Amino acid sequence: MLSVGLNWIYMLWTTFCTGYGIAYLVRKKLGYRIRGMDSILMAGLVAVTVYAEIFSLFHGVGAAANGLLLAVCGGVFFLLRRQIRQSLGEWWQETSAVKKVLLPVLFLLWAYFSSRGYMAYDSDLYHAQSIRWIEEYGVVPGLGNLHERFAYNSAAFAVNALYSMKWLLGRSLHTASGFFALLLSSTALELGRTWKEKKLRLADYAMVGAVYYLVTIWDEVTAPSSDYLIMCTLFFIVIKWLLCLERDGSAAAGDRRTPYALLCVAGVYALTLKLTAGLILLLVIKPAVSLIREKKWREILLYLGLGLLVCLPWMTRTVIISGWLLYPFPALDLFSVGWKMPAGPIAVDAAQIKTWGRALYNVSLVDMPMREWFPGWFAATLSGMEKLLILGDLVCVPLSVGYAVFILLRKKWENLDILLVLGTVVSSYAFWQYSAPILRYGYAYVLLVDLLTAGLILQKLPMQRILYALVCLYGGYKLVMMGDYIRGNYLVDAYLWQQDYGSYELVSYELGGIPFYRPAMGDRAGYDFFPAAPTEPEMELRGEGLREGFRPAQ
Repeated sequence: MLSVGLNWIYMLWTTFCTGYGIAYLVRKKLGYRIRGMDSILMAGLVAVTVYAEIFSLFHGVGAAANGLLLAVCGGVFFLLRRQIRQSLGEWWQETSAVKKVLLPVLFLLWAYFSSRGYMAYDSDLYHAQSIRWIEEYGVVPGLGNLHERFAYNSAAFAVNALYSMKWLLGRSLHTASGFFALLLSSTALELGRTWKEKKLRLADYAMVGAVYYLVTIWDEVTAPSSDYLIMCTLFFIVIKWLLCLERDGSAAAGDRRTPYALLCVAGVYALTLKLTAGLILLLVIKPAVSLIREKKWREILLYLGLGLLVCLPWMTRTVIISGWLLYPFPALDLFSVGWKMPAGPIAVDAAQIKTWGRALYNVSLVDMPMREWFPGWFAATLSGMEKLLILGDLVCVPLSVGYAVFILLRKKWENLDILLVLGTVVSSYAFWQYSAPILRYGYAYVLLVDLLTAGLILQKLPMQRILYALVCLYGGYKLVMMGDYIRGNYLVDAYLWQQDYGSYELVSYELGGIPFYRPAMGDRAGYDFFPAAPTEPEMELRGEGLREGFRPAQ
């Protein structure tokens, strides 16, 4: 727990400095002030993740990467020290006394949750090894040939590697999931405004969904899974988007354009965390229409450049690891490189993800119609509460379509902004439900469809105080559950060091004179034995060492 807290202090420092530098440039060049400490930290997280990915193209992400990052942060802090001092003073004055108390409480709680808990199965299957490859080598050509899951190149692994501190501590921390949860928790504290207003605005419904998600994953965030980072990022984008819509009535013209464009850059970042989040970019319609209508060509080029800056290092890593631009989509065949993974196994891997998500467990059933696999999936994979959420979605999707038809027929153009948000989350939910509906892949979509649709309906009904009371009651129930969880886990020896990856019995074999490892039983290898993969792969070295990478067996 102590190691997690110290690691987060370092993360807070570096993400604040980089985020503040970005906020300063945005204010100078675009005349827009990024509001909120959480927004500055999210901007910093995007920046340091992209930095880690770029650095990984040339070197392992360890001491040198952190040294350069510290130097940049020190330079930003020195150059902008007066502005930083003023901004921090303003933030402190504007923050309520209750929030000043809750923020350190949240810090301690999430540090506790991140220090111990359930390690996701995939973390010991391939997350840990993916992070270690980034720590030690950065990126290696054809790494996906060693194990196809290494080609699932999530930016989450790069940010975990940057802050793992293996080079300093001799062990690899994995605290990014908890840090993202902490950041989203601080954003959700905006719900405190409902205490005075005794009603919920649409953004508040999204925050209720975020809180529900956070109290669902508190025992899992010790794992460096991309699922937690992407869900927290999606909730953050939607919440901030809705809050911006609330302020639009009193905002200047630039303020009605810039924050949405910046949030769309964050949407590109979400895509690099998990490719299936790409439909969040439907939100780009709003700033794009405004910028084109006002002929802001320089700004258009700026935002396109920022989006490219965020995704280009990620795409480059994917090409180097797998030989494909997007993995696992072999239909997009653009490169001919010696380390390219064969298209056939990629198609099988994609089919396995889909069929596993649909509870079919047989790749030959990948084309089974949804009406046939849905009942079995619904009955076999969901808990009681999860079934209620999905049933709610099945009701809310047609209600959302009806709302869209009503808006368009009545020409209520003032509601188009809300319709765009609703259409984006409904489209994202539909894609998730049809493709690989494992709940951890799509919790944000499932909750947001339910809650935003409910919000649009309930805002028109005289039920706000009743609804507010129900939310408070549910919050009290979750506080009791949290206390019970803490009581049941306080004896776990994780107060100094974070719970480590799992340990497994592995056997060694040689490839080109280099020892490799595979599990003696099962398919998980953990972190300590390196390099490791679930099975002995059919591939060969491209050179004499690991840095030259791998290619399919000839």
